[in-house]
Amino acid sequence: MQQYPYIVTISSEKGGVGKTTLASNLAIYLKAMREDLAVTILSFDNHFTIDRMFELKGQKLRGTVHEMLLGAPASDLVHTGQYCVGYIPSSTELGDIHERFKGPMTLTRIMAESGIGGIVIIDTRPDLNILTQNALYAADQVLIPVKDMPSLENCKNIFALFEQRGMDKKSLALIPCLVDERIKFDGVFKDQKTLLRAFAANRGYRCLDTFVSKSPKVESLNTNPDGKIYPILTHARGTEVHGQFSEIARDVLRNLDATPEPRSFLYGRWLAEKEDKKKQAYLARLEGLAEYCLICGEPLAERPDGRGFYYETSDRARRGFLHTDCFADMLCATLYGMTSTSQAYGAARLVIAEKAGKLVTLLCPTMANGSFRIDFRQFDSSGEQLFQKDLTLSGFSEGEFDGVNDRLYLLLNEALSGYEGKPREGVWLAVHPVDAKHPESVLGDEHYRALHHVQARIGETVRPFGRQ
Repeated sequence: MQQYPYIVTISSEKGGVGKTTLASNLAIYLKAMREDLAVTILSFDNHFTIDRMFELKGQKLRGTVHEMLLGAPASDLVHTGQYCVGYIPSSTELGDIHERFKGPMTLTRIMAESGIGGIVIIDTRPDLNILTQNALYAADQVLIPVKDMPSLENCKNIFALFEQRGMDKKSLALIPCLVDERIKFDGVFKDQKTLLRAFAANRGYRCLDTFVSKSPKVESLNTNPDGKIYPILTHARGTEVHGQFSEIARDVLRNLDATPEPRSFLYGRWLAEKEDKKKQAYLARLEGLAEYCLICGEPLAERPDGRGFYYETSDRARRGFLHTDCFADMLCATLYGMTSTSQAYGAARLVIAEKAGKLVTLLCPTMANGSFRIDFRQFDSSGEQLFQKDLTLSGFSEGEFDGVNDRLYLLLNEALSGYEGKPREGVWLAVHPVDAKHPESVLGDEHYRALHHVQARIGETVRPFGRQ
């Protein structure tokens, strides 16, 4: 059964507020309080504190957060570390990731598809780059450590991001950290934590009931002759900070228990529904295809190979595939009056077929001075026009073949004919090259959107039938 994590993001634009200490020790406290709960931690910072805290000596690494952000399954990258906390090793190579993240919900998708359960704690950099934004939007709970007025002032940018995205700011909570309880003030606000909470409340920010005191004992756990990082749980017993972290962990667990469907689950369900809609739309497009090549009339099921072109009318009423050789023969006759009996036909056909295999071909019937004409154009894959030619359709209105454009007439009559066999007014036909080995891939959601982007650009340039 698919697992979905409850995500806690630790974030602050201000450095030196105890962010990583909070993240790493919170992971240890959560695991100690609930042994059967999977706890995983990862960091987008490059100081490797997480790794120094949790890695086991001699442990063979299978990958880092860099591989995770590039698409490797996150569950495969979780290493069981010290204190039974899972961690994904840090990386110094995250600079190139920023350009790859096109939107703020990429990490939410990664977590939804990760297969990781329990709680995931994300330690972020002291800025609001695209990775930090992703970590904020993916979180069920965001803990923002503040120790002074500058760090409190920086909180406004995090709240502004949630405001811009229309996201619920109830997940955001401030924690006064590194509070020096020796500092006292005269008046109503007698100490640091009271002052910070008052200013936070005045700005509409929510604070946790607890706080984290400044402690020389805790500071020594990160900087000591051993060069190790020791956890507060085991090496700072008897300090106020020990009890304060217990309260923070209990608050996180209460929120976890009160959240039956974490954001990763909700996003995963939305992705599944989206994929199902894509599948249904794809199947609907398949069902609407013509069953035969409009040029030769041969059922496509009998000769599925060689379907090198996809056609669609501007009103989407007719859609289907054409055989590559049929379309190339038609272009030879339409553009140059050449048939299989013409001299140098073979060489010309190869050149025309190669060119058509790279361009989108437009066929637009027009009426000029009482006679039918065809506005023939070719465009590149971006919709930029490269070629145009006006062709007379002799005998087209009378339903007569002229011996040269017979294939063209068959295609136009089948694709564009409406009431009484006349071309539907304002409708044109576009023929797109496709992968002959996998022609149906053009109907996939991404490819089909790209196709219609080109069709929209083409539609801005054409003069449909009936317009002078």
